[in-house]
Amino acid sequence: MSAFRPVWSAPVARPRTPAPVPRALAAPRALAAPLVLAAVIPLALLAGCASPEGLKDEGRARRVNAPLELWPRYSPAPLRENENPVALKPLPALPRVPSGNMADADPLAVLDADFTASGGTPPAPGSVRRPELHDLTDDGKPDLIAVVDLGDRTSELRVYTVRKTVVTRVLALRAVLAGVELAAGHLAIREPTKDPRYVSVTDYVWDGRSMGLWDLTLDLARKPKPASPAPGPAGNPR
Repeated sequence: MSAFRPVWSAPVARPRTPAPVPRALAAPRALAAPLVLAAVIPLALLAGCASPEGLKDEGRARRVNAPLELWPRYSPAPLRENENPVALKPLPALPRVPSGNMADADPLAVLDADFTASGGTPPAPGSVRRPELHDLTDDGKPDLIAVVDLGDRTSELRVYTVRKTVVTRVLALRAVLAGVELAAGHLAIREPTKDPRYVSVTDYVWDGRSMGLWDLTLDLARKPKPASPAPGPAGNPR
C-alpha cells in the first residue's frame, strides 16, 4: 500500500487594488497636460511670427514724443449765432405752411426772405440752381435744399424745413462745392483741398434738434463729368 501524499495546488494570483493616491500628489498629475500645452502654444506663436531665418533684431525702437503745442494760450472766440451753420433761423415773414411740406413753399421767395433777413441782397434768379426736395429731418415730409452760386467758385448752400408751420432754415454754408450727396438721410458736402487728389467730405445728419456734424473725412477727388450739350431745336440737336 502506497503512502498518501497530499496534492498542493499553487496559490492563485489575485489582482491587487492599487493604493489610493493622496490628493496632494494627484493634483500635479492632473495639471501636467495643461501646463505642457501652455508651454507649447507660445513657442508655436513665436515660430509663426519668426522669419525662416529665425528672429531678427530690427534695431532700437523709434522714440515717440508728445506733440509740441505752439501758442497754447491763444484760442479763437466761439462762433457767433450768425456764424453757426446749423443754427435754426425761423423766417416769419414768409407765408405759413400748414402742411409742413416745403414743396408748398416758393423756393425763390424763401431765399429772398432769408438773404434779406441777414442784411444781404436777394440772389439773382440766374444764380440759383434747381431746388431739390428731400426729407432730411426724418418727419416724412420733404425739405428744401437750395444752392446759390456767388461766382465761379464760391456757393451758398441752404436747407429749409417747416417747424410749427413756419419756414425755418436749418443749415447755411458758404463753400467751394466739389459735390453734394445724399445717402440714408445724410447730407455730404465735398470741398476741394490744397492737394488736388483729395477732397474733404463734411457729413451732416439730423439729430432730432438740428443738422449735426456727423463725420469729417478725406476722399479721393473725382474727375468732373463733361457738361451735357444744350438741346437745340426739335430735330436738330446740337
